[in-house]
Amino acid sequence: MQESRSELQIKPLGWWVRSHHCNELTLENEGQNVCLMGWVQYRRDHGGLIFIDLRDRHGLTQVVFTPDASAQALEEAHGLRSEYVMALKGVVRNRPKDMINPNLKTGEIEVEVTEFRLLNRSKTPPFIIEDRVDVAESLRLKYRYLDLRRPAIANNLVFRSQAVQNIRNFLHENDFVEIETPILTKSTPEGARDFLVPSRPNQGQFYALPQSPQLFKQLLMCSGFDRYYQVVKCFRDEDLRADRQPEFTQVDLEMSFVDEEGVMSMAEGLIADLFKNVSGQELETPFTRISYAQAIADYGLDKPDIRFDLKLKDVTHLVNGSDFRLFAEAELVKAMAVPGGSVLSRKEIDDFTDFVKVYGAKGLAWIKIKEDEWQSPIAKFLSQEERTALTAELELQVGDIVFFQAGAADMVNTALGYLRVKLGERFDLIPQDVFAPLWVTDFPLFEWDEEEKRWVARHHPFTSPKDGHFELMQTSPGQALARAYDLVLNGNEVGGGSIRIHNSDDQEKMFSVLGIDENEAKSKFGFLLQALEYGAPPHGGLAFGLDRLIMLMTKSSSIRDVIAFPKTQKASCVMTEAPSEVSLKQLRELGLKHREKPKEG
Repeated sequence: MQESRSELQIKPLGWWVRSHHCNELTLENEGQNVCLMGWVQYRRDHGGLIFIDLRDRHGLTQVVFTPDASAQALEEAHGLRSEYVMALKGVVRNRPKDMINPNLKTGEIEVEVTEFRLLNRSKTPPFIIEDRVDVAESLRLKYRYLDLRRPAIANNLVFRSQAVQNIRNFLHENDFVEIETPILTKSTPEGARDFLVPSRPNQGQFYALPQSPQLFKQLLMCSGFDRYYQVVKCFRDEDLRADRQPEFTQVDLEMSFVDEEGVMSMAEGLIADLFKNVSGQELETPFTRISYAQAIADYGLDKPDIRFDLKLKDVTHLVNGSDFRLFAEAELVKAMAVPGGSVLSRKEIDDFTDFVKVYGAKGLAWIKIKEDEWQSPIAKFLSQEERTALTAELELQVGDIVFFQAGAADMVNTALGYLRVKLGERFDLIPQDVFAPLWVTDFPLFEWDEEEKRWVARHHPFTSPKDGHFELMQTSPGQALARAYDLVLNGNEVGGGSIRIHNSDDQEKMFSVLGIDENEAKSKFGFLLQALEYGAPPHGGLAFGLDRLIMLMTKSSSIRDVIAFPKTQKASCVMTEAPSEVSLKQLRELGLKHREKPKEG
């Protein structure tokens, strides 16, 4: 008689000790008595036999209940269900040849069960615990503790753990000291919005969660710790996307008595060592290096994907006298020729047109290069001289398509830069198993904030200008370049840093350009300015975005797949229902007053 679920009793683990995990046993273990523990992945009842796939974080082992090994265990096994937790003892035996699973490390053996203990039952899960499950991400995140049982997600976290261990080993071998910096700190708003924490003992005052340990790591250089690092949580209250979270992890490092080359070569060594030891991939060093100006000129973006060779060309000088008014009046006209691209349908071109509008473009001009004609709504406006010049400049061939963007420089570069990536995907130009790291250097020191009508620091206000640019930053801020560098991997910024300003006079000059007066500088950054007056050494550093780096290394589609308990794109946790309301008593203790939400409509 088949036993019901309620009749199978939970038993204590007692003195049972696991002898192997579920991805360990092979033919070499044949005949051994073993003890396994884990979750029931599948149960298959074959009448006189019951097969269970037992799962733990390491993998699967098939176990079999037979009347010869234990009639009682076989009878009780009828009550097992998916995700029940169990411990079992049994003997390792070879599988019959027709039952070997070549896709499993344990696929040549099975364990014949002599006895088992049910350690806990499980409700029916809201989704199947397997990688190929097709379920909404919101449901997976609500039951994240179940989602983490899936091998793909579990393996990502194991990979992440191995990566962090490798990073620590490398840095310790290179004489870095791991030092923790405060989480509750002073609000010094530069860049993203701070997360604020009210102080109960100091009512009306607030801590901020750090956007990075920037100021503290500079203070550590002032303290004489000439090589510092930490794997640290950082917080930014900003709009989210697939590769961004409100709380994220950085590998943060700083070095004294170095120039750009010293920091970049150390970072290259770290990344190359990480890929070799954790992914088994060799990265050629030194990494490719290009200037910010060259990145924008060739790729439109300061984080170019250099795995494929599809570049932008400035054709302003070729069409500024064109009868096509948009070209003639534009600040910048750029073109991108796609070999064989004339196969694109009109609908696809319309879809690409809608795509670039997200980046501020009003449209997308295009020309298909046919055998006897240029097919395009704008072809009639181009003279034979302009066609000849464009053909030579873009090296056009029959079958190509050319996309043009015209207007303000920022819009043109951004729109075509992202379109380039889209076209690379459409025409399978991007090799998927290649990692192409790239340093982008010589960034502008400042950028103009149109809304605030002032210069703001492109990286942060502690970045040093290039040699000879201190005077330039005061007379022509838009022309000053920074001693800054970003590490880009396959079109994603994974790290960034700079050589810092290391004396108070120069730091005050920087604040002046940024419109930060003496009182404001003292209020926000007085402790740093004071520290720089006590013999601060030349120093520089860099921070890697660990989450994004692991996402790329594991080829995950979202940063959320490499974080144990991530937030949604609305910065909420659907599992814990955070953020949540707090009691009025808690607010009163903090000296805060609750303000009702404005009524909608």
